[in-house]
Amino acid sequence: MHSLISLLGIESWKPVLTALLLPPVPLLLAVLIGARLMLPRRGWGWLIVLLSVAGLWLTACTGFARLIEPLLLTPSPALQADRIAELRAERRTATGQTKVDSNRSEVAILVLGGGVEPYAPEYGMSNLSSYSLESLRYGLWLGRETGWPVGFSGGIGWANRVGAAEADVAARIASQEYGRPLRWVEAESRDTRENAARSLSMLKAAGVRHVLLVTRGWHMQRALALFNEAAANSGIRIEAAPMGLATRLETPLLSWLPTSAGFERVRLVLREWLGWKLGA
Repeated sequence: MHSLISLLGIESWKPVLTALLLPPVPLLLAVLIGARLMLPRRGWGWLIVLLSVAGLWLTACTGFARLIEPLLLTPSPALQADRIAELRAERRTATGQTKVDSNRSEVAILVLGGGVEPYAPEYGMSNLSSYSLESLRYGLWLGRETGWPVGFSGGIGWANRVGAAEADVAARIASQEYGRPLRWVEAESRDTRENAARSLSMLKAAGVRHVLLVTRGWHMQRALALFNEAAANSGIRIEAAPMGLATRLETPLLSWLPTSAGFERVRLVLREWLGWKLGA
């Protein structure tokens, strides 16, 4: 599918096509079809309408999101304390054996962008979305715990037309607000496939042979597939470092009532599954 979209030159349509394939658009269309069938086929019309309304209800429930996520996506476990300790020891060993080159490192922590606000009035400048900011924070924390340098990948996405590149915004926040400058900044990519191609090319030139990939847990399956594809024959190993894995605590009744959080979560899971299956 990605090859077809590229061949047709309609990459900028990807956000629109995605929105049309995800709830609520298909279910709203089904409601209209059911309503049209009520005159000639009353029974079928009502059945389609009721099923569509039930679908609209379920796709706005966090309980439904938790039900389908393990069925559609293969989760990657969080890095455990012992693995972080191993990475810290590897860094100490590498530092002790060779003179540290500020431009080269065998291991890189790479954070993938998750969205940017072109202009945040409260700051008077561009800002990262909550997803991006949380990913950046975890990447910087992981860099502090292990000692390995951190990079960020993200430009201006297909859904945006203008604004600052996401990686440039991340670099400013990392330096000014966290006091931890980024080693690498890849600010040209527009989607995950380009994240992989552009950032791995940059990291390979810096001598990196092992990438700790930081992104949201629900995005990791597709990100890993695309990064492993891009890393084929490059000698670079990709290791998942997912974040945002905490489970939301709520009563069972509330988890099956429609909420904006439930709707967003279901869409994220379905979008990732579609992107993975279609190779987007």
